[in-house]
Amino acid sequence: MPEGPSLLLLKEEAAAFAGKTIIQADGLAKIDMARLTGQRIVALRTWGKHFLIQLPHLTVRIHLLMFGSYRINERKESNPSLHLQFDDGELNFYTSSVRIIEGVLDEQYDWTADVLSDLWNPAAARKKLRANPDMLVCDALLDQTIFSGVGNIIKNEVLFRIRLHPLSTVGALSDRKLRELVEQAREYSFDFLRWKRTFELKKHWLAHTRQTCPRCHIRFSKGKLGKTNRRSFYCERCQKRYGDQSELDFSNDSGDRQPVRERSRKGKTL
Repeated sequence: MPEGPSLLLLKEEAAAFAGKTIIQADGLAKIDMARLTGQRIVALRTWGKHFLIQLPHLTVRIHLLMFGSYRINERKESNPSLHLQFDDGELNFYTSSVRIIEGVLDEQYDWTADVLSDLWNPAAARKKLRANPDMLVCDALLDQTIFSGVGNIIKNEVLFRIRLHPLSTVGALSDRKLRELVEQAREYSFDFLRWKRTFELKKHWLAHTRQTCPRCHIRFSKGKLGKTNRRSFYCERCQKRYGDQSELDFSNDSGDRQPVRERSRKGKTL
C-alpha cells in the first residue's frame, strides 16, 4: 500500500494538471463521471494516503489501496479505475478506490493529523495516544486519525529506530518515549520521502522484511500483529516491550542501553 510520502511524489508528478480542464472522464469506478467532465482542477492535494483532486464544487478522492498504481500520460493494458483526459495529457489510476467528496474540503479533513503536512500537530497526536492507553503501538502508528500517512514500512522502521517492541501498549510508555514515537513518525516519513526521490528507499530499510537485526545480529521475529493484522519485523533483544513485565527489562532508557534479563532469586539469569 503506498504510504504518505509516495502520495506526495504523485502530487509533484501531477502538478502540471492543476488549473487544467477535464475534457473526458471514464473508468471502472462507480461515480458519476459526467460531473467531472468540463471541470477545472482547482488544486491537487494529499492527506495521508489520499490523493485529492479538488474541483470547483466537489473533490475526487483516490486511495490506491494495497495494489493500486497510476500512470501519467501513458496507460496500462488493463482498464483504469479512473481516466482523466486533458487537452495535453492524461491521468490514469488503477485498482484504486475512487469517491466523490461533497462540500468544503477543509471541513472533511484534519490536516493536523497528516505527518507530512505543514499543519502537523504533535501535541494533538500525543493527546490522542494518551486517550487510548490500551492500544498497541503497532496499531497506533497505523491509525490514520493519529498518524495520517504512516503505513507498514514506516511503522516497522520507526519502532526499530526507537527500540520499541510493537506489542507495547501506549499507556505503558513514559512521556519521553511517547514524545519520541510521535517525533520519529514524522521524521522517518521525511526520510522515506527523501530516499524515495533518489530511488534508494529499500537500501535504507533496517527492519522491514529483513531477516537479521543489524544491532544484535540475531534473527528478527516476525508476524501479523495487533488489530490491524499487518506484518511486523522486530528484535526481541533490543526493542523493549512496555506493559509486560515478563519481557526484557532495561537498566535505562537511553539509546545505548544494554538488555538486562530478569534474574531469579538465586541470581541466575533466566
